[in-house]
Amino acid sequence: MIQLEYRSQSPCILRHNQEQQKQGNMNIREYFTRISYKGSCANPDLETLTEVFQHHIRAVPFENLSIHCGETIELDLESTYNKIVRKKRGGWCMENNHLLWWVLKTLGYDTTILGAIVYDPEEKPYQNDIDHLLLKVDLDGKAYIVDGGFGTVYQMWEPMELISGKDQPQIPGIFRFMEDNGIWYFEKIKRNQYSPNQSCSYSDNREKNACKKVYQFTLEPRELEDFRPQSVYLQTSPDSLFVKKSICSLQTTDGPWTLVGWTLTRVKYNYKENMDLMETTTLTDEEVEKTLKDQFGIMLDHKLVPVNNSKMSVF
Repeated sequence: MIQLEYRSQSPCILRHNQEQQKQGNMNIREYFTRISYKGSCANPDLETLTEVFQHHIRAVPFENLSIHCGETIELDLESTYNKIVRKKRGGWCMENNHLLWWVLKTLGYDTTILGAIVYDPEEKPYQNDIDHLLLKVDLDGKAYIVDGGFGTVYQMWEPMELISGKDQPQIPGIFRFMEDNGIWYFEKIKRNQYSPNQSCSYSDNREKNACKKVYQFTLEPRELEDFRPQSVYLQTSPDSLFVKKSICSLQTTDGPWTLVGWTLTRVKYNYKENMDLMETTTLTDEEVEKTLKDQFGIMLDHKLVPVNNSKMSVF
């Protein structure tokens, strides 16, 4: 892999120096160290975009643990930077993707914040308020969706071309966008799942291989303030999934590790042909803390109270 070079005239560093004047102590080199990225940043092309994105999702967990540690999740870029980069925490979509927005803008990408509405399988229809932050990157005459803030098995592993009706196979499964009257729908076709922990291990093709709706969005540019009401709601409402469940999920080269409450699930993609392996383990309180440190690289400032009070699956 090409080593990252920091020359005084590097376009990447010139852009970073200009951006750093606006963002205080935020430093792109420190971010690269956090995600273990040692590649080039000289050219804002698709290859670099993909590499930075993949390093991010394999280093920074999707997690809402602050809610269950008595902390407030701040919608502030420098607070998010300090949390993820310096404290080596993870974050949910409004943190992960907001930080990625700053990273990509710093590297010279034409990047726009978009707002999505996550599909709720219990309620069926989409809710009214945007509750998911994602990014659009315009590059070489094409538009790509970059979303590093969904986690679990619905996390894309590569930027996706924004084109309707095209299946885009990735290691996690087949993703696609569908557009209808200016509204875009993000969907995934999952493989069968084999779980040795369950008596009925092989999932039903008709159910699990059906197209899974994930979220809908428009191409209307958004500002961070647009997400503030839902950020408060998702952190405080007893009806919020993020209040009902403590979640931490990290992508590995084989598949995601996810801790929900006391249940640790490891997914290995394509364990067999059209089959993913799902292994689950129930942890004690002490094992939860150790697993967060050893498996997810997270050390918390305050005591975590694990929670799993919803039957809704994150898988």
